Amino acid sequence: MKILETDRLILRPWKPEDLNDFYEYAKNPNVGPAAGWPPHKNKEISEKILQDFIEDDEVRAVVLKENSKVIGSLGVHQDAKRIGINARMIGYVLSENYWGKGLISEAVKEVLRHLFEDEKLDIVSCYHFPFNSRSKRVIEKCGFKYEGTLRSACKIYDGKVYDDVCYSITKEDYYHS
Repeated sequence: MKILETDRLILRPWKPEDLNDFYEYAKNPNVGPAAGWPPHKNKEISEKILQDFIEDDEVRAVVLKENSKVIGSLGVHQDAKRIGINARMIGYVLSENYWGKGLISEAVKEVLRHLFEDEKLDIVSCYHFPFNSRSKRVIEKCGFKYEGTLRSACKIYDGKVYDDVCYSITKEDYYHS
């Protein structure tokens, strides 16, 4: 995985020593549920997921340059709705302590640059739950276009089923915006 950099952030592979920073934001009940996963009850849960991040190499740590703290994550995954297409889906999460500062938008824009300019993708998608207005704002700020809403499309950790609000950005959108 290529390390990416912005003015304020480094987007890099996860390391075992990121555990404390990861657990710090992953245990917050306002963070995980907005993305569909439960708050981490203990460091052992975070450690297992961190190991998966390291092994799978699809999720970058979002690191604040000013203090080298991991403040979130940004994943690039196969889009299950676009199998066999030159496409990826992104997802992100940010520590509540850093909400409202434009940091995750900055990270997403750099990942989009990398995906379109370096990886030569044709389309990138992103989804959010209807109640996650913060994520919607990031998606729109980053140039994604609303595609529609898949009703009752995603079952999360607690058994609740939510709509998937779907967005995408094509290479044409990216290069002509």
